[in-house]
Amino acid sequence: MDVELRDLQFDREGRRVLDIPRLHLRGGAATAILGPNGSGKTTLLRLIAGLERSASGTITLRGQPVVTGRDVAYLFQEQIFLRRTVRENLELGLRMRGVVDSDIRARVDDAVTVLDIEHLLGRRADHLSGGEGRRVDLARALCLRAPLVLLDEPLEGLDRTTHSRLLDQLPQLLTTFDATTVLVTHNQDEALRLADDVVIIVNGQVRAAGPKRDVVLNPRTAAVAEVLGYTVIAVDGRRFAVPPRMFSIAPGGWPVDVEQVLDLVESQEIIGRIGASSVRIALDPAVAAPRRGDRITVQAATAYELE
Repeated sequence: MDVELRDLQFDREGRRVLDIPRLHLRGGAATAILGPNGSGKTTLLRLIAGLERSASGTITLRGQPVVTGRDVAYLFQEQIFLRRTVRENLELGLRMRGVVDSDIRARVDDAVTVLDIEHLLGRRADHLSGGEGRRVDLARALCLRAPLVLLDEPLEGLDRTTHSRLLDQLPQLLTTFDATTVLVTHNQDEALRLADDVVIIVNGQVRAAGPKRDVVLNPRTAAVAEVLGYTVIAVDGRRFAVPPRMFSIAPGGWPVDVEQVLDLVESQEIIGRIGASSVRIALDPAVAAPRRGDRITVQAATAYELE
């Protein structure tokens, strides 16, 4: 179910936070909203959910205004639970939406089975670990079976093991419930793993949007490239975006002034500068490590020229 935003503007304390003439989010797809801190990502999610009111513009689902209590399931950054059992927390939202008791039990059972949290149903929800709480939060959002699921930093604050496990599982969990999903993240790896489409927001404006392969392989501007984690360098009046881990020492390449050589135990990494830009170069174990102050030359296996 497509989501359409038109002429959307949002101000806070006299400052224009968002200015989006048009944005189309594909129905049935997962779209990741990426951008620097303070770019308006969470504000956009809250506007779609109806938790904030825009100064102007419209947000529609299937061509109709989004109805907060019916169309949207929202997972907040913070885990917010009542001091009741996990089952009671999961059931509450369904009761508030008028779902009958037999359907409530079926929906809760389906969600906890998919997320493998049946063993938590009798536990106090406000006593869960971070990973347990995030799974319960996801179950609470998904058992609503809303056509639009909004996730604000769904994996933030988890330990490395739990983060990795949920990052692997979440794409399949989202497709199980056949919803249009919009998620906010500051992590480009999460965005590429979880989403079909990507939207880049910088300073409240959409700088790129579309299928993730189209956006990632055609960054076009430095602002978009930097959000995607590329290193932006300027050489002879031209600018290039280089993806992570694409630099290597090679004769006849771009000159780099070595600032540090880091021992990462299993590998070494050079930190240096190409002009004003800081770059990182993974060092081939077969190549002798340079010293601080040396000048080397590097090439990039992939580099995109920018506008």
